[in-house]
Amino acid sequence: MIAYTTLGTNDLDRAARFYDELLAVIGGRRMMEEAGYYIAYGNSKEGAGLGITVPFNKQPATVGNGTMVALEAKDRAQVDALYAKALELGGTDEGAPGERFPGFYAAYFRDLDGNKLNICHMSFDGQPG
Repeated sequence: MIAYTTLGTNDLDRAARFYDELLAVIGGRRMMEEAGYYIAYGNSKEGAGLGITVPFNKQPATVGNGTMVALEAKDRAQVDALYAKALELGGTDEGAPGERFPGFYAAYFRDLDGNKLNICHMSFDGQPG
């Protein structure tokens, strides 16, 4: 249902360095970009994407209260790895990896601009998340 999500940044070069390394952990790579304006990431042409962008109206990017982007992990180890990479790259903790409820294993962090993200693995087939 979701085609893509964008996160605002006030420093596209800094955000690009963060997301280039971070999303590589889960197979993400640059799919499209316009210099000085945006970069779009994905791991397939069919799946949803994540973009980082300087706001079109040229006003400062701000963090939306209650706004969060959830990234999908293939397993719990990938949740742990992406969370660790986010913190290594200067992101901030919003909730260490753990099972939030049966079948839902997740971690929460903020990027360098303060945008909140989640990395999660969901398994509702009776197997551990």
